[in-house]
Amino acid sequence: MAHYADSDAAMAPPKGARALAVAGAGLICALMAAAATITLLGNHHGASVRLDLEPPVSHAAAPPLLRSEVTPDVAMPPVSQTQYAGRALIADPALTENTPLGPLPRIADDGRKPMTAYAAPAGSGKLRIAIVMTGLGLSAKATQAALSGLPAAVTVGVLPYSADAPHWLAAARSLGHEVVLQVPMEPFDFPDSDPGPHTLRSGSATSANAERLNWALTRFTGYAGVTNLLGDRLLSDTEALSPILTTLSRRGLYFYDSGTATQSVAPQVAGSLAAPFAQGAANIDTIQTALEIDRRLSDLETAAREHGSAIGTAFLYPVSVERIALWAKGLQARGFVLVPVSAIVSAPK
Repeated sequence: MAHYADSDAAMAPPKGARALAVAGAGLICALMAAAATITLLGNHHGASVRLDLEPPVSHAAAPPLLRSEVTPDVAMPPVSQTQYAGRALIADPALTENTPLGPLPRIADDGRKPMTAYAAPAGSGKLRIAIVMTGLGLSAKATQAALSGLPAAVTVGVLPYSADAPHWLAAARSLGHEVVLQVPMEPFDFPDSDPGPHTLRSGSATSANAERLNWALTRFTGYAGVTNLLGDRLLSDTEALSPILTTLSRRGLYFYDSGTATQSVAPQVAGSLAAPFAQGAANIDTIQTALEIDRRLSDLETAAREHGSAIGTAFLYPVSVERIALWAKGLQARGFVLVPVSAIVSAPK
């Protein structure tokens, strides 16, 4: 394993000038973003995606814009022996298909699945709540702070772009966290909002999306499921989504729909395929203030009381980590149990 990464036409400017203006504006924005990121986070050599983690308070449902720097793909070595991070399993030859692209998860010959073998332990209780903290790997400092501050029962989403992604997977698993792989999927405003290279696209050939999915799946091992990185357009496209969920199910992985795509057909598609699936009930930190995050967490408790379980999604903003950690301390006294996503995933029928 790698070391632990309409305006009227008459008023429109000429196409060449308009393209030049857009390109210039984009370059300026990129330079400003890079300067802000380096100032806030430092220039961490291992990360291939950098993000300003303290944006202005936003009322938009979309997560922060990702700006990626493409680095050469380096395939992970074949998995030839069982590997652990602390007591947590992170690689098993029986659960791995070694390919030239890297190790792909698979269902073992004895029927064991990655979604169970790499799942985190779950406490018992009638009212279950799961939290998925996304964005791990964008910044070493923010990722370490999240892992240090969050309860072990919080599920974490690791991005496939960082060279240090295997390290963060292992660090998370050693602390007891369940891990989901964040796979880039096409949003409605693509490419203005760009999840990064190898994005699964609505309208692409099934074979093209299969190649992109396999690229993401081979970045590291030890994750129990997959979740969307952006993706509201793709998640609204039954034809594009069906083969993706079929592949994940056949490889023994669950799919977690973060719940940010209001037109998502994932529940219907997963149901028709009998694929292991869960969906988020709330995006906890759309507005990054302590008051609003606390309110969303309270709403999550209400949803769990009504349905028996609920899942919330958050991004590794410092304020999100702080409020979730504080909220979790009193959860048991209020009659809830914090569990990994695998404890809520609907089983195939």
